[in-house]
Amino acid sequence: MAQTRDLILDAALRVIQERGLAKATTKEIAKAAGFSEAALYKHFADKSEIFLGVLQERSPGFQPLHSALAVRPGTNTVEANLTAIASAAIAFYHFNFPLFASIFAEPAILHTHRTRLRQLGAGPHKVNEALAAYVKAEQQTGRIPPTTDPEATADLLLGACFQHAFLSHFAPTAPDPSAPARYVTALHLTAAS
Repeated sequence: MAQTRDLILDAALRVIQERGLAKATTKEIAKAAGFSEAALYKHFADKSEIFLGVLQERSPGFQPLHSALAVRPGTNTVEANLTAIASAAIAFYHFNFPLFASIFAEPAILHTHRTRLRQLGAGPHKVNEALAAYVKAEQQTGRIPPTTDPEATADLLLGACFQHAFLSHFAPTAPDPSAPARYVTALHLTAAS
C-alpha cells in the first residue's frame, strides 16, 4: 500500500496538471488524495514544500537531470557530458514548463514559492551553479580552455534548453532530439592547447 506522503504527491501532481498551481489549494490536494487537509501538514510544511516535492519526486525529468549534472570531470568527453546534461534539461523543462508558468501567473504564489525555496536552499539557479561547477572542473583538467566563462556557458546552454521547451509547448511540437548536440557544438568549447 502506498505511503500517505506518496499519495499526497501523486494527488498534488494531478491537481496541478489539471488546474494549475494557483488553483491547486491544499484543500483540493487533500480532497484528491482522500485525506484531510491536516494530514498534508503532517508531511509537508506548506504548499510550496508540496510543490517542491512534486518537482523533485514526481517529475520524470528531475532524477535524470540531477544525475547528468553529477558527472565526474575527466570522464567521457566534454561534448558527450554536456549533450547529456542538455538532453536531460530539455526533458525536465519540457515536462515541467506548465507548472513553472503557473507559478508566474500569480504574484503571491511566486513570492511565497521563491521565499520557501530560499529557506530550503533550493531553486532553479542550482542547476546553473552545478553546470558552471562542472565547466570549472573541466577547466582544471585542461579539457575546457581557461578563457571560457563557466557561468555564461551554463546560462547559455540551459537558457537554450529552456527556450526549446517553451517553444515546443507554444508550437506545440515534440522536443527536437538533435537540439542538445547542436547547442553544445555552438558553444565552441575546445580542449585547451
